Amino acid sequence: MSRMNRVAAFVAGAVSIVAVHCSAVAQSSVTPNDMARFIAGLPPSEGSPLIPLTRNPNWQRYAQSFNSNWDELEKRQLSKVRAWSEQHLKNRTDPLYYMFSGPDFLYANGFFPQASTYLMSGLEMVGPIPNVTERTIASLPRILSSIGTSIKLSFFITSHMSSQLHGGDLAGTLPIILVYAVRSGKTIEDITLISLDKDGNVQQPPTNEKGSTSGVKITVKAGNGPPQTIYYFRTDVANAGVKASGFLAFADKLGKGHALHKSASYLMHGGNFSTVREFVLAHAQSVVQDDSGIPLSAFKADLWDFYPFGVYRGPIGLFPGTNQPKLAELFRKLNAPKMDFRIGYGQGSSIMLAVRKDMAKSSLLVEPPAKAE
Repeated sequence: MSRMNRVAAFVAGAVSIVAVHCSAVAQSSVTPNDMARFIAGLPPSEGSPLIPLTRNPNWQRYAQSFNSNWDELEKRQLSKVRAWSEQHLKNRTDPLYYMFSGPDFLYANGFFPQASTYLMSGLEMVGPIPNVTERTIASLPRILSSIGTSIKLSFFITSHMSSQLHGGDLAGTLPIILVYAVRSGKTIEDITLISLDKDGNVQQPPTNEKGSTSGVKITVKAGNGPPQTIYYFRTDVANAGVKASGFLAFADKLGKGHALHKSASYLMHGGNFSTVREFVLAHAQSVVQDDSGIPLSAFKADLWDFYPFGVYRGPIGLFPGTNQPKLAELFRKLNAPKMDFRIGYGQGSSIMLAVRKDMAKSSLLVEPPAKAE
């Protein structure tokens, strides 16, 4: 190799090293909130290293499409969910148990925007903390594709979502949770991958030991409000799975709270999910759910008051054997108030609000409708 070629090779190598170093510095200075906003099609903060990437025409098209879909969702659904919550739920700061949530932080926040802690779970993988680069822009359409049914129908179709959560720069549920958080007005303060041991103790950094449960802890704030914590754990909450993990041991440490069940596939109607069902009934002060959550027959009438909303027409054909005649009777008897937003699988949107009798109604309900005797 000639001396000139050796010099050229050395310079090229030096430039490559400097470029890699600068890229690493840029990534280390990207805040979790700017990263989440970029993935959500929202502009990062002024001076963010991600600003140059927002000039990419593909990102701009993605952002425009996301904004259009979100504006429609806000008008059709989210503003009405928040209005319902503000009218009927007063104490919304306690922990929220949202079993069977998957990455659906959207409705967890819609119904309980001030919860101190959100405990979410699903079978979908958490994924790594996203590392945004130019290449990431090509993966962004997968985000819109993954959440498409959630935006249009209020629930995820698991088989569709699962195929889109593996591989690429935005794998797992974490990017979707972050997108929903920043689109809902939260600021991402911190993201930490964690795991649980069999006794429900948080392990950081996470371990892959037998019996451990993988998860993520996300700290967020809304404006100048107090910090709020989002936990998502990949775990099987069927009886055998949940007994073998530390998930409910960890949940027990959060104390009393509220519960949300939406499009939960009627799993708690059967005996295979009785453990998580009984946990919720023992720890929840109120339960907000559609008919796919805990069956009415599982609530002890001497412990709970019931407030129905919307129209109950029974389950869709995909879930035979889950019709609840007594729930239909409850809706008829109390002439359930109408709902102006969609929730659940589509046989007529309905919500049942269950409130423990031993809780002061003034602390739980702003404007209680007629109750079942």
